[in-house]
Amino acid sequence: MDGSTIAVGFGERHFGKARLGDKRRTRRLVRTAELMMQHPGGPLTEKLNERKNLVALYRLLDEEDVTHRRVIQPHLAQTLELMQAAEGVVLLVHDTTELDYSHCSQMAEQLGQIGHGGNRGLLCHNCLAITPQRQVLGLASQLLHRRREVPKGESPKHKREHPDRESRLWVKAVEAIGPAPAGRLHVDISDRGSDTWEYAAYETRHSRRFVLRCAKDRNLEGEDHLGSDRIHQKLHGYARDLPVQQLRTVQVAAVPGKHPARVAQVGVSFAPVTLQAPHFVRGQAEELSLQLWVVAVREVNAPAGVQPLEWLLLTNVPVKTIGDASQRVDWYECRPVVEEYHKAQKTGVQIESMHFEEVDRLKPAIALLSVVAVGLLQMRQLAWEPQAQQTPATVVMPPLHVAVLSLWRWGQVRMDMNVREFCLALGAMGGHQNRRRDGLPGWLTLWRGWQRLMPMVQGAQALQQIEAAKAGQRCVSG
Repeated sequence: MDGSTIAVGFGERHFGKARLGDKRRTRRLVRTAELMMQHPGGPLTEKLNERKNLVALYRLLDEEDVTHRRVIQPHLAQTLELMQAAEGVVLLVHDTTELDYSHCSQMAEQLGQIGHGGNRGLLCHNCLAITPQRQVLGLASQLLHRRREVPKGESPKHKREHPDRESRLWVKAVEAIGPAPAGRLHVDISDRGSDTWEYAAYETRHSRRFVLRCAKDRNLEGEDHLGSDRIHQKLHGYARDLPVQQLRTVQVAAVPGKHPARVAQVGVSFAPVTLQAPHFVRGQAEELSLQLWVVAVREVNAPAGVQPLEWLLLTNVPVKTIGDASQRVDWYECRPVVEEYHKAQKTGVQIESMHFEEVDRLKPAIALLSVVAVGLLQMRQLAWEPQAQQTPATVVMPPLHVAVLSLWRWGQVRMDMNVREFCLALGAMGGHQNRRRDGLPGWLTLWRGWQRLMPMVQGAQALQQIEAAKAGQRCVSG
């Protein structure tokens, strides 16, 4: 168990190898990350509640060598090492979220349109490396993108070929990650936004593996796409006409204002497909056809008033058996982890609450808080680790944290607390009831507990300092 990714040594592990032009800057970055991990919530003034630490961060961000890339690079390198060392499959889950900085009026011209066009901010394209068991390894890439202003009258051809169009983010992200080591299987997982010919062609051309949710109803090539009574010319009709080969369940994440989380029963079908290139190809893609597999996942007996779930998945990982198809569904079912990460960015570390006047100073701060958000997401993994009940909590948490939490939970200091007990106690502090049906606390509950624990730890630290000062006075007077 590597607890240093959570609390002990967090700053050094994730930022200690940052090359910022001066070792003192790296030490400041490490120290700032440690402080932010202790107080992840609230604006910067709460994360760094001593003025000297806040001023030190602002001075650090004013340095030209302190860029988004240089701040986040050591964390990306660490994630890559974990990916290469991981046994079995590693899933690279991609998604883009909007970061709203409309409140930074002095920076408005340096930002792009977001939302429906009335707000200003940046697009943050994250790729989170996880295992099929949803263990978070870390960020494999992060791209910050300013949505360009499209001039009136710009031709469709110019839009398709423009190097700064948003659809290029998917390709740029996998380019930045690079190939998997020989004998390893790294699979890019992405939603409907990634369904571009350029992206699928790039993945295939560079021997990368992917599973994406299909959005476009592409033309099929050849005469082997037989349905129940006809030859299909289009992908969607063909996929929906395939015979169901398995019934299973999938977890459906909640959509605010639409439906709560639920377990859906679905039918699974699969078949090989040959897709024709679209008439207009965006970007650099010369492939005239792609030989892929489609896995159709369609809900049966959906609740009344709920739109039935449908995933039409495209993949270049061979699907020859229903077991293969079910595994591809399992992989795609992990995609909501990246949405949880976006929640950790926005709710957990409140990444949108920062105020800056220059976007070049904002971007490295986004990198710093994004890594802290990974730490929040990894909190929930502690209790899941197989050795959690055999590992002392002091291996992954400072002893004072263990002492204070155990005193709150059981009315006595228990330094023999194990990691599982620490997580359950922290979850209880965050509101987790620990009933049999509740399962283990999630990251948001643990985050709430962490937020409540830290003032108590600070109080204990203050008492220690008072007692030390009194002891010093007694020695002097004696």
